[in-house]
Amino acid sequence: MFVGHALLAFAVAALVADWRGWDRRPALLVGAVAGAFAAVPDIDVAYALVGLLEWQALGGDLGAPAAFWGASRAVHRSVTHSLVVGAVAAPAFGLLAVRGRSARSRASHLAGIALLGALVAVALIWDGPLAAFVMILFVASGILVSRGIAWLSTLPPTTVALAALWGLWSHPWGDLVTGSPPDWLFPFGPPLLESRVILHPDPTLHLLGAFAVELATIAFAIAVAYRVTDRSILASVDRRAAVGAVYGVAALAVTPPTLEVSYHFVFSILGVGLLCGVVQDSYWRPFRARDRLLPSVDAIFETGLTTVAAVAVALVAYATVYLFVTPA
Repeated sequence: MFVGHALLAFAVAALVADWRGWDRRPALLVGAVAGAFAAVPDIDVAYALVGLLEWQALGGDLGAPAAFWGASRAVHRSVTHSLVVGAVAAPAFGLLAVRGRSARSRASHLAGIALLGALVAVALIWDGPLAAFVMILFVASGILVSRGIAWLSTLPPTTVALAALWGLWSHPWGDLVTGSPPDWLFPFGPPLLESRVILHPDPTLHLLGAFAVELATIAFAIAVAYRVTDRSILASVDRRAAVGAVYGVAALAVTPPTLEVSYHFVFSILGVGLLCGVVQDSYWRPFRARDRLLPSVDAIFETGLTTVAAVAVALVAYATVYLFVTPA
């Protein structure tokens, strides 16, 4: 879901900017800023590297992926996913996006640092050193994004703050069907939900539904990018996407995936999509200035759209075979 968080925030922010009459570049830019901030809460999975270190040190029976995600459960979707934290962090990140070295800009930066420092202190007092460490990672990542925006763009700090707020607040909703519920109200209360939202009692169909939600989010982001850049989405879908239908046979050949064991399904279906999207004669064009080959912008758009379409076809084919052909 990591990609989906960022793309959902990008798509909605860019679509709203386009609806309000913004030009193409600033609309895409504010969408990219929202997407960057939407990715920041998942910095908490960095702690899961501890799981890999312990796994290597102890030589446990678990595989590396299981060790990684096992360690992540201690902190993932906790303090960094709080709507309360986002409400405080977003204006702080906006203050840190103020450009210049005047006394006013320095005061804005100090105010932003103070707000973010308060979040670290709250995490330490309410939830201990581990929560404070994760909050420091969150704060540092947000500062890096804010200062990068100030350096690379001319977006007003208020716009950055609003984009940050949307990105941080949109993030937790994507986790409702894939894992433990986020700690939405930290530090004021426990999670609103005690378990994930179940799309279907069959664990494989639940995974396929969650994957479909993620895929729809990616398709939505691509459609917004096509709209903002005035491209025709129907003209860009290549018929190679239909090759994804052959993936249906995988339902007969491999162990049905679940949220707990899904790597074989995810990597294989994405591989089919990438093969359908990238393999084309017109993908590369000469880049004369450096005498190198680079993909054209139109080819990148076509590749992304065809890849998503192929994965969608593969998902429908797999689900159809799983429902109607495989034994109960």
